[in-house]
Amino acid sequence: MVITMLTKFKLSSAALIVAAAFATTGCEKQTETPVAVQAPAYTAADVDKFISETGEELSRLINESSKIDWVYSNFITDDTAALSAASAQKYSEAGVRFAMQAAQFDKVEVSAEQRRKLNILKQALVLPAPQDSAKSAELATIAADLGGMYGKGTYTNAKGEKLNLGDMSAIMASSRNYSELLDVWQGWRTVSPAMKPLYQREVELANEGAQGLGYADLGAMWRSNYDMSSDEFAVELDRLWGQVKPLYDALHCHVRAELSEEYGEDKVPQDQAIPAHLLGNMWAQSWGNVYDLVAPENADPGYDVTEQLAKHEYTEIDMVKGAEKFFTSLGFEELPSTFWERSLFTKPADRDVECHASAWDIDSQDDIRIKMCIQKNGEDFSTIHHELGHNFYQRAYKDQPVYFQNSANDGFHEAIGDTIALSVTPGYLKEIGLIDTVPDESKDIGLLMKMALEKIAFIPFGLMVDQWRWQVFSGKISPENYNQAWWELREKYQGVRAPIARAATDFDPGAKYHVPGNVPYSRYFLAHILQFEFHKSLCEIAGNEESIHRCSIYNNKAAGAKLNQVLEMGSSQPWQNAHKVITGSEQMDASAILAYFAPLQKWLDEKNQSRQCGF
Repeated sequence: MVITMLTKFKLSSAALIVAAAFATTGCEKQTETPVAVQAPAYTAADVDKFISETGEELSRLINESSKIDWVYSNFITDDTAALSAASAQKYSEAGVRFAMQAAQFDKVEVSAEQRRKLNILKQALVLPAPQDSAKSAELATIAADLGGMYGKGTYTNAKGEKLNLGDMSAIMASSRNYSELLDVWQGWRTVSPAMKPLYQREVELANEGAQGLGYADLGAMWRSNYDMSSDEFAVELDRLWGQVKPLYDALHCHVRAELSEEYGEDKVPQDQAIPAHLLGNMWAQSWGNVYDLVAPENADPGYDVTEQLAKHEYTEIDMVKGAEKFFTSLGFEELPSTFWERSLFTKPADRDVECHASAWDIDSQDDIRIKMCIQKNGEDFSTIHHELGHNFYQRAYKDQPVYFQNSANDGFHEAIGDTIALSVTPGYLKEIGLIDTVPDESKDIGLLMKMALEKIAFIPFGLMVDQWRWQVFSGKISPENYNQAWWELREKYQGVRAPIARAATDFDPGAKYHVPGNVPYSRYFLAHILQFEFHKSLCEIAGNEESIHRCSIYNNKAAGAKLNQVLEMGSSQPWQNAHKVITGSEQMDASAILAYFAPLQKWLDEKNQSRQCGF
């Protein structure tokens, strides 16, 4: 997870519920709008003045807000919560003001760089409200209520135990009891039916706001943030999914067959979609928790990173120092001393903190930090490499204007972090002295299976969440069909079905945070595509001669220089330009995923020869 600057307009709850009234960015066909009062005649000089003054104010707000957020995350009290809420409101209100002011210059002839800065300010809002104060207030209330309903959601089971989402997720991850899994799956979805009428009204209001900005609907507005038309973007996502689908289908077939062995073919029929509660995750979006049920035979690689960390007496700081060395081996400068002085590496014994791993850019310059309650295990060792990927990205674009201190598009930051984590291979572990020998390639299938259950299993889910929302926003999916359409899309893309009959009054989309929270989801789909592209290209630059999944770019200055070239660009240019620097092409290509998982694909195809596949 990355905490960066301009993304706060998109991520903070306050920013999602405020209104702005401004014209189209030019990506969409204009809709009819009422005749407006004659606007002042602005000039390029006015734009220069606005951009300069706003940049200074934005930098000041960033520094102030980031420090308050950091204190709140590390010292959770009623007082720090109040300070954080007040700061978020101030920051969000500034975002609305900046957007509305930027819109005044829509028809002024400006340079490409100036227009990009103005558009970044305008497109920062995720949930625009209508040009009506009563409706704006109504939208704000609805958004806050939906967030509260999700956050406070609990389920009391037949034993009288009151379970929160964390409790139920733990059961989903570990239990192999069919009935227990079904109970908590159903239980969590009791929190969302009451959201449905609120969500329906929210869609109506947000669509009205988007249409006032010149977009056909809110979905078209969201899709316009990718340096291409909204229709082109939707087609591009479908094309990428089409490339990955054969691998996903093979994984699905194998997992379904093994789950049928575990639970019985009466519960997991071989000619139907997989019941959603059996995949180890509350939303069946990643399947890593069922690895023990589907793992290849003799898949043990012969080492355990957690045991090796203990054997070599690694401390939490040693783990971070080791990840830093990965980046310095590529040619990046060491982290600043303030990183080590100000980051949180372990959970304090005397206070509550937010332990979810995150990378922070406090002042848009050198005050970068991570916040983790590090556990001395293999998973966190890899996560640290990911988080430092964010930090080095943040540091690389620090010399860009504040407007461009972000990733090339909202999928790039996560993709860069994951690209680095892909280099934490057995070969890398041997090179840094954590293991003595690299297992032969026969052991790779287990490692690839573990990764596929997390990354390949997620890809169709990452696509369908916004596919559902875009159709809701456009009116193609009507409120009475919200739930039915949700499960139709889940079966179409994931081959996953509701384990019990669902009613039109249910609202299962609301049981996924990003729907009531109004967080666009396509960024996660993009990150899963881009990370493998970047890894493959950097490995080629590094002169790798091994299989792609065995490649680590550790200690390769040529790969590091190419990576840094992209990181330094920030969001100053269309993402296609940044993409081309690494890959040589402006178009995304999911074939790198197929190359990475080629040994697993071959193994799956052999295992599935006698099985009935498809859903």
